Amino acid sequence: MTHTIAIVGRPNVGKSTLFNRLAGRRLALVDPTPGLTRDRKEADADILGEPVRIVDTAGLEESDPGTISGKMRQQTLKGIKDADLVLFLIDARAGVTPLDRAFAELVRETGRPALAVANKCEGKAAESGYYEAFSLGLGEPCAISAEHGEGMSDLGMEILSRLNVKDQVPEEEGEDDGEVKPAVGKVKPIRIAVVGRPNAGKSTLINAVIGEDRLITSDMPGTTRDSIAVDLTFEGTKLKLFDTAGLRRKSRVTEAAEKLSVGDALNAIRFAEVVILLVDATHPFESQDLQIGELVVNEGRALLIGVNKWDLIEDRAETLRNIRAVAEHTFADVKGIAIVPVSAQSGKGLDKLMAATMGAYDAWNRRLSTAGLNRWLSEALQRHPPPAAAGKRIKLRYMTQASARPPTFVAFCSKPDGLPKSYVRYLVNSIRETFDLPGTPIRFQLRKGENPYAKKAKFGGKKRGAK
Repeated sequence: MTHTIAIVGRPNVGKSTLFNRLAGRRLALVDPTPGLTRDRKEADADILGEPVRIVDTAGLEESDPGTISGKMRQQTLKGIKDADLVLFLIDARAGVTPLDRAFAELVRETGRPALAVANKCEGKAAESGYYEAFSLGLGEPCAISAEHGEGMSDLGMEILSRLNVKDQVPEEEGEDDGEVKPAVGKVKPIRIAVVGRPNAGKSTLINAVIGEDRLITSDMPGTTRDSIAVDLTFEGTKLKLFDTAGLRRKSRVTEAAEKLSVGDALNAIRFAEVVILLVDATHPFESQDLQIGELVVNEGRALLIGVNKWDLIEDRAETLRNIRAVAEHTFADVKGIAIVPVSAQSGKGLDKLMAATMGAYDAWNRRLSTAGLNRWLSEALQRHPPPAAAGKRIKLRYMTQASARPPTFVAFCSKPDGLPKSYVRYLVNSIRETFDLPGTPIRFQLRKGENPYAKKAKFGGKKRGAK
């Protein structure tokens, strides 16, 4: 059983810094701006050899339930209720504030096991704040500096003690019957990033797919800041959906917090396997949508387009025709991108969107046999022979698939530099149509084929006319 540990406290006490420290890598955004974290962010970690699940939460604040701060508070309370242990963080340099006392009482009322953690204890200025933490009623506090890594070993031992990990008796191993048992590998979930402009409905879409209000939603653009991962199983396949911050034009991004959010969203695209570009049906394909799509294609990710707010469209046939026309023109190098109208608010079209996502993933992972490729190459050359270069016709002798994710092909050619881009485009489009690879980026590389007689001449072969 993996224990869950929630990190809570008022804004700007260092929760995300501690989260990153325990996770062993930078996952949560860290900035002096209060309230940067809004949704719960989760990660697997290892504390002194014990696997745990850690949860970063939004800063606790007094606010109305309908506001963004109120929804952040609800997400944090949900994280507390689901946790096996709560780490209640305070800023030792600032001391215990009335807000700290109010929220410590709230944590006690939930009945969850809790540990007071006095952060920022790297100097003498924190001593009084550390001793004030005893008054929170959460037992002896643990002094740390999450930023500098001080006190982390003591914190780890205290966490394991509170979780009673050391008291657990390991299961006795059965007798070895000599049978060789296969190793069971952990199946990694498919990583799917949902991207788009602000207010396209990305968080609402993911909430609708998983069937719960896991992510904070609002009509206010810029609600999502961190890239939040949500686990899902679809038709027996494990998925990990990444909600990302809305991407605006670079010239409009000025605040430090938004710059961090944009960087996090771009990283989500780079590490995703499938990217759903979500566009607003009422204002489809603005320039920013097209730039995001081009970025996804250049990164070699599988791409599909979700057209959200479809329930607000009256002339749906005409709107869909226009969207398809723009997509075919803009993404000419990845013809056949799936375009799925959906309504995240009502839940319509979500099954089709998920089915199209799995189809895009399968095409992105497709591997073709070398024999099949060379049969296709022979037919493609007969239909449309390559042009001549310097009076000699270019020859394509052999072809193979070098890798998948995305599909990458290598063709051996007599004059790679002389083959026009238009002919390479013809070959790529023919591969896409013949082997059913719609909408996925295809990499096509040309290499100079070896002279089959060069090796014979090098190792003792005689030139014509030699004595």
